[in-house]
Amino acid sequence: MAEMMNEKVKQWIIKADNDITIAGKDLKTDNPVTDAICFHAQQSAEKYLKAYLVFKDIEPEKTHKIERLVLTCITFDATFSALKAGDILTEYAVEFRYPDDFYIPDIEEAKEAYNLALKVKDFVLEWMK
Repeated sequence: MAEMMNEKVKQWIIKADNDITIAGKDLKTDNPVTDAICFHAQQSAEKYLKAYLVFKDIEPEKTHKIERLVLTCITFDATFSALKAGDILTEYAVEFRYPDDFYIPDIEEAKEAYNLALKVKDFVLEWMK
Protein backbone atom coordinates (compact mmCIF):
# COMPACT_ATOMS: atom_id res chain seq x y z
CA MET A 1 0.00 0.00 0.00
CA ALA A 2 1.00 3.55 -0.56
CA GLU A 3 3.52 5.14 1.77
CA MET A 4 1.16 8.12 1.98
CA MET A 5 -1.35 6.05 3.88
CA ASN A 6 -1.62 7.25 7.45
CA GLU A 7 -1.93 5.07 10.52
CA LYS A 8 -5.71 5.57 10.83
CA VAL A 9 -6.27 4.32 7.27
CA LYS A 10 -4.09 1.29 7.99
CA GLN A 11 -6.12 0.54 11.12
CA TRP A 12 -9.40 0.66 9.17
CA ILE A 13 -7.89 -1.74 6.61
CA ILE A 14 -6.68 -4.13 9.30
CA LYS A 15 -10.18 -4.28 10.78
CA ALA A 16 -11.73 -4.71 7.33
CA ASP A 17 -9.21 -7.45 6.47
CA ASN A 18 -10.05 -9.25 9.70
CA ASP A 19 -13.77 -9.25 8.87
CA ILE A 20 -13.26 -10.53 5.32
CA THR A 21 -10.83 -13.18 6.59
CA ILE A 22 -13.35 -14.50 9.12
CA ALA A 23 -16.08 -14.64 6.47
CA GLY A 24 -13.81 -16.43 3.99
CA LYS A 25 -12.56 -18.98 6.51
CA ASP A 26 -16.06 -19.83 7.70
CA LEU A 27 -17.24 -20.34 4.12
CA LYS A 28 -14.71 -23.19 3.86
CA THR A 29 -16.01 -25.10 6.88
CA ASP A 30 -18.34 -28.10 6.75
CA ASN A 31 -21.14 -26.13 8.43
CA PRO A 32 -20.72 -22.46 7.52
CA VAL A 33 -22.56 -20.00 9.75
CA THR A 34 -24.13 -18.06 6.91
CA ASP A 35 -25.63 -15.21 8.90
CA ALA A 36 -22.23 -14.52 10.49
CA ILE A 37 -20.54 -14.69 7.08
CA CYS A 38 -22.99 -12.12 5.73
CA PHE A 39 -22.49 -9.92 8.79
CA HIS A 40 -18.71 -9.97 8.47
CA ALA A 41 -18.95 -9.37 4.71
CA GLN A 42 -21.01 -6.25 5.38
CA GLN A 43 -18.66 -5.08 8.11
CA SER A 44 -15.69 -5.58 5.82
CA ALA A 45 -17.21 -3.58 2.95
CA GLU A 46 -18.22 -0.81 5.35
CA LYS A 47 -14.73 -0.57 6.81
CA TYR A 48 -12.96 -0.57 3.43
CA LEU A 49 -15.18 2.31 2.29
CA LYS A 50 -14.52 4.18 5.53
CA ALA A 51 -10.77 3.58 5.04
CA TYR A 52 -11.05 5.27 1.66
CA LEU A 53 -12.85 8.25 3.17
CA VAL A 54 -10.22 8.59 5.89
CA PHE A 55 -7.60 8.35 3.13
CA LYS A 56 -9.37 11.37 1.58
CA ASP A 57 -9.24 13.19 4.95
CA ILE A 58 -12.98 12.79 5.55
CA GLU A 59 -14.33 11.66 8.90
CA PRO A 60 -16.67 8.81 7.90
CA GLU A 61 -20.30 9.01 8.90
CA LYS A 62 -21.36 6.65 11.68
CA THR A 63 -23.54 4.47 9.50
CA HIS A 64 -23.79 0.86 8.38
CA LYS A 65 -25.44 1.88 5.11
CA ILE A 66 -23.18 0.90 2.26
CA GLU A 67 -25.13 3.06 -0.21
CA ARG A 68 -24.49 6.22 1.84
CA LEU A 69 -20.80 5.46 2.08
CA VAL A 70 -20.56 4.72 -1.66
CA LEU A 71 -22.38 7.97 -2.47
CA THR A 72 -19.89 9.88 -0.33
CA CYS A 73 -17.00 8.13 -2.10
CA ILE A 74 -18.54 9.03 -5.48
CA THR A 75 -18.11 12.71 -4.63
CA PHE A 76 -14.34 12.09 -4.94
CA ASP A 77 -14.38 9.57 -7.76
CA ALA A 78 -17.37 8.70 -9.93
CA THR A 79 -16.01 5.20 -10.58
CA PHE A 80 -17.16 4.24 -7.09
CA SER A 81 -20.63 3.96 -8.64
CA ALA A 82 -19.48 0.46 -9.65
CA LEU A 83 -19.96 -0.49 -5.99
CA LYS A 84 -23.63 0.50 -5.74
CA ALA A 85 -24.66 -3.17 -5.92
CA GLY A 86 -22.92 -3.62 -2.58
CA ASP A 87 -25.81 -1.86 -0.89
CA ILE A 88 -27.57 -5.20 -0.48
CA LEU A 89 -24.98 -5.91 2.22
CA THR A 90 -26.51 -3.20 4.43
CA GLU A 91 -29.29 -5.46 5.68
CA TYR A 92 -26.72 -7.82 7.21
CA ALA A 93 -25.35 -5.12 9.53
CA VAL A 94 -28.25 -5.00 11.96
CA GLU A 95 -31.51 -6.39 10.65
CA PHE A 96 -30.62 -10.09 10.84
CA ARG A 97 -28.44 -10.06 13.92
CA TYR A 98 -31.30 -10.52 16.38
CA PRO A 99 -34.19 -13.00 16.56
CA ASP A 100 -36.82 -10.26 16.10
CA ASP A 101 -36.32 -10.53 12.34
CA PHE A 102 -35.17 -14.14 12.30
CA TYR A 103 -33.55 -15.08 9.01
CA ILE A 104 -30.74 -17.43 8.08
CA PRO A 105 -29.27 -16.84 4.60
CA ASP A 106 -28.55 -19.89 2.48
CA ILE A 107 -25.01 -20.73 1.39
CA GLU A 108 -25.41 -19.07 -2.02
CA GLU A 109 -26.49 -15.82 -0.40
CA ALA A 110 -23.50 -15.98 1.95
CA LYS A 111 -21.15 -16.56 -0.99
CA GLU A 112 -22.69 -13.61 -2.83
CA ALA A 113 -22.22 -11.36 0.22
CA TYR A 114 -18.62 -12.50 0.56
CA ASN A 115 -17.92 -11.89 -3.13
CA LEU A 116 -19.45 -8.41 -2.96
CA ALA A 117 -17.23 -7.59 0.00
CA LEU A 118 -14.20 -8.84 -1.95
CA LYS A 119 -15.20 -6.58 -4.83
CA VAL A 120 -15.31 -3.58 -2.47
CA LYS A 121 -11.95 -4.59 -0.98
CA ASP A 122 -10.24 -4.97 -4.35
CA PHE A 123 -11.72 -1.74 -5.68
CA VAL A 124 -10.78 0.38 -2.66
CA LEU A 125 -7.28 -1.05 -2.27
CA GLU A 126 -6.57 -0.62 -5.98
CA TRP A 127 -7.74 2.99 -5.83
CA MET A 128 -5.52 3.76 -2.84
CA LYS A 129 -2.34 2.42 -4.50
